[in-house]
Amino acid sequence: MIEAAMIWNEPNNKSHWDPEVDPDWSRFAEMAALAGRAIGAANPNLPRVLGGMSPIDASFLHNLARRGVLDHLDIVAVHGFPLDWNLWCIDEWPQKIAEIQAATHLPVWVSEVGVSSFGAEEVQAWGVDRTAALLIGNAPRIHWYSLYDLPRAWPATTRHREAEGSSYYRHFYMGLLKEDGTPKQALERFARYTPAMGICQWFHFEDHRLEPAVTWLKRLGVRHLRTGLSWADSFRPNALAWFDRQMEALQDFDVTVTFCFTPEHLGIMPHHTSAPREPQRFAEFCATMVERYAPATSSKPSTNRVAVA
Repeated sequence: MIEAAMIWNEPNNKSHWDPEVDPDWSRFAEMAALAGRAIGAANPNLPRVLGGMSPIDASFLHNLARRGVLDHLDIVAVHGFPLDWNLWCIDEWPQKIAEIQAATHLPVWVSEVGVSSFGAEEVQAWGVDRTAALLIGNAPRIHWYSLYDLPRAWPATTRHREAEGSSYYRHFYMGLLKEDGTPKQALERFARYTPAMGICQWFHFEDHRLEPAVTWLKRLGVRHLRTGLSWADSFRPNALAWFDRQMEALQDFDVTVTFCFTPEHLGIMPHHTSAPREPQRFAEFCATMVERYAPATSSKPSTNRVAVA
């Protein structure tokens, strides 16, 4: 059920990787290379994806290439939200993909793209249509972010929170469904483009939306799903039970699973965006998850109980 393993999420975005701890990405490069090797050893047939760049930046990719990271990857990915956060027009999508294609021989996926309904549902619905027109045929994988709005009681993963003004609040309006599951106008539009377009849906620890999300994804005809398994969450009580439940629920989809988030007690700084003190620990987590859910000898989840701590 796992079609690819993604190493981190938006590593060039300071909301997901702390530039004060690692200003030149040398620590990230070491960690990503170790993870790529570990995933390859656990399952040589599982594609390894560089966590989606945000912003889309060929110079960042050149930096990682000089450090040898791309030698341990099979795919690179980009993220773009031109109607909400990026300082470029939505019609520039083909150009943005071409810039990254020119910087690497690896395939380029769009592992997050979306439009919020913050201003109006009509804007989001139009954005689905325009995104599909611009990206289908130009990227092997397209994951729309997201199925559900982020619940307002939860914090968005961003560094400056409410100080970002409307940029922060847009995080809560990215779904095709409202927080309570009510469909928005964009839902019907999106269904016209499956399975060519997939979904990126992050599930929080013991997320109450898991089973309803599966029902909606199947109803929409989604085949390709991107989600995550959190290294930080692996230290919670009953973490493996939650991981098993999540991956079993998603077994009918082709899943790109993202490994990310530093446990606070293992970071150089006590924060999930920090580079870890021992990058090999992250690589070991990735390998353990691959051995459990995408073992080299089978496409089925492993039934063996393994420790991740």
